[in-house]
Amino acid sequence: MDLPVMPPVKPMLAKSVAKIPPGMQYEAKWDGFRAIVHRDGDEVEIGSRTGKSLTRYFPELVAALKENLPDRCVVDGEIVIVRGGRLDFDRLTERIHPAASRVKMLAETNPASFVAFDLLALGDEALLDTPLADRRSALAQALSTAQPPVHLAPATTDPALAQEWFEQFEGAGLDGVIAKPLHLPYRPDARLMFKIKHERTADVVVAGFRFHKSGPIVGSLLLGLYDDHGSLQHVGVCAAFPMKRRAELVEELEPLRMPDPEGHPWASWAEESAHEDARLPGAQSRWTGKKDLSWVALRPERVVEVAYDHMEGHRFRHTAQFRRWRPDRAPESCTYAQLEEAVGYDLAEVFGPPPAAR
Repeated sequence: MDLPVMPPVKPMLAKSVAKIPPGMQYEAKWDGFRAIVHRDGDEVEIGSRTGKSLTRYFPELVAALKENLPDRCVVDGEIVIVRGGRLDFDRLTERIHPAASRVKMLAETNPASFVAFDLLALGDEALLDTPLADRRSALAQALSTAQPPVHLAPATTDPALAQEWFEQFEGAGLDGVIAKPLHLPYRPDARLMFKIKHERTADVVVAGFRFHKSGPIVGSLLLGLYDDHGSLQHVGVCAAFPMKRRAELVEELEPLRMPDPEGHPWASWAEESAHEDARLPGAQSRWTGKKDLSWVALRPERVVEVAYDHMEGHRFRHTAQFRRWRPDRAPESCTYAQLEEAVGYDLAEVFGPPPAAR
């Protein structure tokens, strides 16, 4: 491979803002695996956000990228899996598997798509210093005949349309809007773009915590919600506390600690089979590897209000943010019924018709 921008490349990033800023290019915020694709003829390399290779996990995309990308290029985009008209992140994570036979089977049963939204190089020309507006124009031309599963990400300079996308596209599994200054060069690993994400609040039960990697202070709180059967399901974690506050939380939660987890709703967390029928903390995965996922059981008696962006199935998609304790709420009242659901929206409407049909 001999390209003007060589792998690995870390993608340009975005920082959070509360509102959609004016005077920029706007795109949907995809919920998948960020990926930088290098293509030089028959050679294709798919790099992750951290620079590690994803190529072996998505053989069906390698073939599709050869068919739809220019012969020599470097493209920034997102790998997604679509199921039932919306993005399915859980299906996507299943693709990171050590067994080639398993990868092959999943590539056939749950094929991935690639959504392109930036162009870093074309032919012999590096475009890192080229303004975004010109890169976008070149990308649109380069992908003018691309067919699914390779897509050109929709983009607009109309903030009113961006606001519509923000409100509608969540129903298809997207999680906000990205705003990019039109003059912006491409700067790997720099937070120069802006992301506007949904934020909601929920009252959840604190049923345990994990210690911080630095010592005997709280690393994260384990959160739960009661389902329709009265079972407490693990829905995610709350973290990002100042160090002083982490130490204070250990003392605050001490009266709730259970010396023996027997009787706790998640007492069977260490048994692999228990994770098949319920959401429990501590399940090993290809992402956690040998990471210590043990936790301290607490009597599920305290309620906390947290902020979250959206749900993935029955759990918070990202780490929730602490807002306040809710001593006025009974734990049993913290159910899934309080959660706001996005109005459904077919992902096909986001992509629009393929080029041949336009």
